[in-house]
Amino acid sequence: MNQFISLTFEGIANGAIYAALGLSLVIIYQATRVVNFAQPALALMAVYLAYTVTQATGSYWLGFATAMASGTLLGVVTERLLVRPVQDKSPLNAIILTLGLLMVLQGLAGMIWGNLQHSFPPPMSFRDLAAVPISPEEIFALAAVGVVATVLFLLYRFTPLGLRMRAAAFHAESARLSGVRVGLMLTLGWGIASAIGALAGMLAVPPLLSPTVLDAVFVYGIAAAVLGGLDNPFGALAGGLVLGVGLSYVSGYVGSELTTLAALAILIAVLSLRPAGLFSRATVRKV
Repeated sequence: MNQFISLTFEGIANGAIYAALGLSLVIIYQATRVVNFAQPALALMAVYLAYTVTQATGSYWLGFATAMASGTLLGVVTERLLVRPVQDKSPLNAIILTLGLLMVLQGLAGMIWGNLQHSFPPPMSFRDLAAVPISPEEIFALAAVGVVATVLFLLYRFTPLGLRMRAAAFHAESARLSGVRVGLMLTLGWGIASAIGALAGMLAVPPLLSPTVLDAVFVYGIAAAVLGGLDNPFGALAGGLVLGVGLSYVSGYVGSELTTLAALAILIAVLSLRPAGLFSRATVRKV
């Protein structure tokens, strides 16, 4: 019973990380119909910058703030300078561009910081309490993703900025005729998504940092987004939690070497039964 409870909490914490990365993918896909394959590389660069600041100052939280700021800036620059010029010509152009950017940034990280693993511990120790089947790192991950989800919900539902962002994503022409600066809203969406991706990177990386450390997490993030539905941001959160708990049980009871295969099996099963995702609704998109 104790193992079950421990695996459940571990799965929820890992699922929160997958959910955050999946959410960052869904925000961009909603607005541009582009799956941002460069998201793990943008997060990786933000984490490496956080690592550099942490090493120089000795403060994890200053490094954390650096990751959030640099992640936002990288998302904005990517959308404005790279994606926007090619997006209107063919949707495939932007996808290929993000794949190329993924390889370029991973290579650049290796050139600057080296391909060896660097020690990058979490903000709290791995000291578990016998009476509490959840570690401080897991509590921090759940709290951080919970705060992000709450802020995002309030932004989209109750603020004029959120309304303009949703209008730009779903009805760009109508929004433009209503005076909404659609380009600015899309750039802001990329910045927010990239910041959430940087958060996922900061939660996923410890205790070791290397140029390919986020590859597996990105696969699970895509799975979370697809499970929840690529048009449903909060479905991605639920999909990440479902995936995290499921993979935790597989790792604990069957073997950690089967987790990737289990993720693929879960994804295939869901797509076979609900091609649009577990939490999607039937919608018609004007083209």
